[in-house]
Amino acid sequence: MVQLTRIYTRGGDKGKTSLSDGRRVVKHDLRVAAYGTVDEANAVIGLARQHTEGEVDALLSRIQNDLFDLGADLATPESEAPKYPPLRIVAAQVDALEQAIDHYNGALEPLKSFILPGGTAASAWLHFARTVVRRAEREMTALAETESVNADAIRYANRLSDLLFVLARALNDNGKADVLWVPGQNRG
Repeated sequence: MVQLTRIYTRGGDKGKTSLSDGRRVVKHDLRVAAYGTVDEANAVIGLARQHTEGEVDALLSRIQNDLFDLGADLATPESEAPKYPPLRIVAAQVDALEQAIDHYNGALEPLKSFILPGGTAASAWLHFARTVVRRAEREMTALAETESVNADAIRYANRLSDLLFVLARALNDNGKADVLWVPGQNRG
């Protein structure tokens, strides 16, 4: 279990940080950027949760915990001889997202237009979280071009952005309060 007794260590004062295997990298390293963006997405979901309750809030709570798992996964480069078994996202976590997507999407009418982020406060925050997760996914795939990245971690990010989109619609009165894009509306 993690135990933090000091919040500042001064270890990053020169622009470097430590990965979970002890390796020091620059703070703008793609791996650090990816898990930092995952942390940002987690914070935005925390804001969305200020406007949710019940089943959706419980789901978002589980996702927040998974996002810490995802951050730990990304902070741990693959090693031939790790000191301890690394925490990795697993297929079951991706499957759980797919089940939630199917559950919530089943009550939604098919889309006939793109949706503008908005509607209820919860929906707007979830749309914001979705865009942050998409950025994390882009950073993860960029990292995967040069280093090994857990395929289930990338799948998790991809499915999570889909789920956040579906939940945003569900929290907009099952899509009835979605804000639809009107192409060319303001062209004169």
